[in-house]
Amino acid sequence: MFKHAVIPFLVGASLLASAPFAHAATNLVFCSEGSPAGFDPGQYTTGTDFDASAETMFNRLSQFERGGTKVEPGLATSWDVSPDNLTWTFHLRDGVKFHTTPYFKPTRDFNADDVLFTFNRMLDINQPFRKAYPTEFPYFTDMGMDKNIAKVEKIDDKTVRFTLNTVDAAFIQNLAMSFASIQSAEYADKLLKEGKPADINQKPIGTGPFVFKSYQKDSNIRYTGNKDYWKPEDVKIDNLIFAITTDPSVRIQKLKKNECQVTLFPRPADLKALGEDPNLKMPHQAGFNLGYIAYNVMDKIKGSNEPNPMAQLKVRQAMDMSVNKQQIIDSVYQGAGQLAVGAMPPTQWSYDTSIKDAPFDPVKAKELLKEAGIKEGTEITLWAMPVQRPYNPNAKLMAEMLQSDWSKIGLKAKIMSYEWGEYIKRSKGGENGAMLIGWSGDNGDPDNWLGTLFGCDSLEGNNFSKWCDPEFDKLVKAAKATTDVAERTKLYQQAQQRLKSQVPMTPIAHSTVYQPMRKNVEDFKISPFGLNSFYGVSVGK
Repeated sequence: MFKHAVIPFLVGASLLASAPFAHAATNLVFCSEGSPAGFDPGQYTTGTDFDASAETMFNRLSQFERGGTKVEPGLATSWDVSPDNLTWTFHLRDGVKFHTTPYFKPTRDFNADDVLFTFNRMLDINQPFRKAYPTEFPYFTDMGMDKNIAKVEKIDDKTVRFTLNTVDAAFIQNLAMSFASIQSAEYADKLLKEGKPADINQKPIGTGPFVFKSYQKDSNIRYTGNKDYWKPEDVKIDNLIFAITTDPSVRIQKLKKNECQVTLFPRPADLKALGEDPNLKMPHQAGFNLGYIAYNVMDKIKGSNEPNPMAQLKVRQAMDMSVNKQQIIDSVYQGAGQLAVGAMPPTQWSYDTSIKDAPFDPVKAKELLKEAGIKEGTEITLWAMPVQRPYNPNAKLMAEMLQSDWSKIGLKAKIMSYEWGEYIKRSKGGENGAMLIGWSGDNGDPDNWLGTLFGCDSLEGNNFSKWCDPEFDKLVKAAKATTDVAERTKLYQQAQQRLKSQVPMTPIAHSTVYQPMRKNVEDFKISPFGLNSFYGVSVGK
């Protein structure tokens, strides 16, 4: 279906007659790894969802430079911050147009009303659109923004003011993240009047470089280049197609046959052959990521009446020290992973280099289980991801190796999995036992690791351990509420020590990220945040 999709085609003769130059359409096919759960970025937390929505069709007030962590202007051209760091005033870009599609034609340009709609929908459960289409905004609440943004005000059509309750040192980085993508208030009003508010998640409208055309679940997503984009030099592709291909070996075969021009998550075993193919190139870099085991620490796992062994610290310590990490890195990552010790990558500022793993010691682990009153053969569940992610190239194999490790200390791990969207949804609801998951940093700030993944505000979101520790939480919140980097570093390092001692998770590895593509793909940048963006990308002959 997608074979030779990059061959240009000429426009019709009628256009040629009136145009000074014949325009050849440029197409790019991206072999993606999974179907998005939807196209409303505020509702989701995974790269699969953000690639298909935020990175293609939307913009934010601030944005990250391509391939980097530096924040630059987006839909806001500039912003002012009050001396107490509690008031942020954004000056909005002129002449930005929302997409025109068969289902929506805007009558005005982007303005302050769109910013107010986007954030008030996340802030206020009684906001009319949210009442008509009830949904949660996990990133927004995980970072406590629902509690910290006191109000969002329209000063005039091109000026918006945010007032915070407490200082948020990462505020401008947070606004550059995918979940903060700006929606059209005019489109939302139209959907509300038609009684179709859920269409915001299936028929998206944004201001971004690509316009939504069609979606077939588990097959493809089609976009067209946005000819009215406010930064026209960034739109060099006429037709962008996501060919949803869950099998990594099939993705590689499609790439070799030029059925797609860019793909992701090659299996470590395929790296050598890919590197030797003269038609391909394979940029790579150290991943700003972490693959880990989250231990559900609730007294009873949701849906079970039995006491949860992992609620006990000694059980978590035993499970942690019986994981043969080096064997997993050798077999699962095959040279493309580095041993992880802490709850974030060593390249993240404030990382505590003094933290060490407990020694690998299955004998002591058995003793700890005995002290905790855990009988030989006690059954636990181990959840394994159904998809590849940058931080875990083969969750099934990793789960089987963990099952073997834990059997040696008397724990019987039953491996479970679900479709990716269901996997995330059920685990956010607390149904998971021990769980394979991971994270690619989103904004370059330590809070994006410690607060988002292990803070008390994240219990219904990305805190898959369901671990709420008042001592840890106090340190992380204090760190976020000061702009003094030295003070923040000290507090974050104390928080890392506390987390390591309480073992809500076992860090496994930081992976190297490889991005295979055809040699004629130009100016693609690997994102440190594990996202795939195609603005600024072109395809040569």
